[in-house]
Amino acid sequence: SDKRQSTASQMATNLASPQSLRFRQASVEMLTDFLTNLNERNKDNLRSLSTCGGGFKDKRLFGEKHSTSTFLQTNILFGFLRFMVKHITHLLTPGGSSAAEVKAHENAAFEQIRGSFALIVFSCVQLASKLSLHSHIVDVNKAVRFLHSIGLDFSKQAILESELMVLKGLQFRLDPPNPLTYVEILLEVLGHNEPSAPVERLHQMCRHVLQFVSLQRETFYNTLLTITTQTRKPTAEQREKFVPVTEDCMLLGVGVIAAAAFILHVRDWEQVKMFEIPSQLSHITGISTTSIGDFTRVTLTLIVGTPRDGQ
Repeated sequence: SDKRQSTASQMATNLASPQSLRFRQASVEMLTDFLTNLNERNKDNLRSLSTCGGGFKDKRLFGEKHSTSTFLQTNILFGFLRFMVKHITHLLTPGGSSAAEVKAHENAAFEQIRGSFALIVFSCVQLASKLSLHSHIVDVNKAVRFLHSIGLDFSKQAILESELMVLKGLQFRLDPPNPLTYVEILLEVLGHNEPSAPVERLHQMCRHVLQFVSLQRETFYNTLLTITTQTRKPTAEQREKFVPVTEDCMLLGVGVIAAAAFILHVRDWEQVKMFEIPSQLSHITGISTTSIGDFTRVTLTLIVGTPRDGQ
């Protein structure tokens, strides 16, 4: 009904309000510690990638039709991804020796996922809402009402059990660094190294670019893969070797900032020496300017080539 849709929309709108950040407040020592820690955690993540990774980044999880903050969106999305990778890896542990037994086990696992998928997504929304000081916490009563308003009937007990399952699956680690964290720390370091860099304006644009890349994830990384391999039909081996690139948050962070810098200064790129930003980012992270340039070019090509609604 219209009333139910209005209620659901209002609850989604009230999940969060925009956050404001103040840059150039951290000391050099703190920035060094932050950046070192992010770099190590990024490397650890790349060393322990699962074959199930990356397949659940769906644009519908970003709530692009609602006014949830980027902080909340990224926590929902990457909390969901981390849990599903662990959950599916656990469920797909071989349940038999023959091919038929393995296939039957996989079918049963995906049927189990299909039945609980919507509730798992909402549990991630609940948990993310509890992490932000700027969001309205989605308690179990609100959860029941919201789910009912969109035609899903779950009991309070089922909602609580799902939330606990997600918590255990994430080993109660609810707030690891996500791509937005990398962007913001890199902007902070960039602002320290280059005081004239418009990091506040870049931050606002970076949020939009990061959301765009996440929404266009599959197309984006397929395009980047063809550029990297210089072939339109990469082999299975090339695709497998490329997987770490798709999960590299440091590369994503520098690429998003470089693309945002170009968008802000597209008319006077040369005059304002914006090429210093890729160089600075390369110096900060060790990522080559070529890689940053490829990332930026793919991002801008997709943005320019993406049709607007109704066109």
